[in-house]
Amino acid sequence: MMLSVGILVFDDVEILDFSGPYEVFSTAARVHARLHTAASLFRCFLVAPDMRPVRARGGMKVLPDCVLTPSSDVDVLIVPGGDVSKVLGNPEVIDWIRAQALDATITASVCTGAFLLARAGLLDGLPATTHWEDQAEMASMFPATTVRQDVPWVDCGRVVTSAGISAGIDMSLHLVERLAGRQLAEATARQMEYRWSTHGTIDHTQSARSRSSAARLFSAA
Repeated sequence: MMLSVGILVFDDVEILDFSGPYEVFSTAARVHARLHTAASLFRCFLVAPDMRPVRARGGMKVLPDCVLTPSSDVDVLIVPGGDVSKVLGNPEVIDWIRAQALDATITASVCTGAFLLARAGLLDGLPATTHWEDQAEMASMFPATTVRQDVPWVDCGRVVTSAGISAGIDMSLHLVERLAGRQLAEATARQMEYRWSTHGTIDHTQSARSRSSAARLFSAA
């Protein structure tokens, strides 16, 4: 079984916010294939509102793989941050995120991508986190969300958020552990020569059903 990992990109997206998770899941796929002589577990692709080069922060240009896809095409949705002011006011993108979350196994954000999840109504009544510079603004804009400080990620089952930029790598390794086991997550971090921070927060108040649907899907890992 292979899971598709769709990563949203848009103008002024933070580079490591999308490339960090892409590196984690693509590396995990390679490591698993090498260790188990099996097909890849994850297929990563970039999704954008338009089929044109996206200008990321710092001037990097990125060509997406496809435009906003049907919800059935994405198992794990990653919503990165950066300057999200324009996309936050784009109802097409917000509606797409909301629709994806209905069918996706996991919907996750990096940094200020949490603002997009909150605008889509996915964080109402949940704890969440974002970049430390933006936590006060997020708490003000979305009072139905409890904004957590000083944690790399917050796992609420089907919705997961991470703090700023490099914290998205920590969160993605956590998601690999959830989906495919600790062994593969640790092997992936080692392959990346990355010091993985595992000390995020799991919201145990969420139903066991929402968590178990995404846990340890791949016993071979």
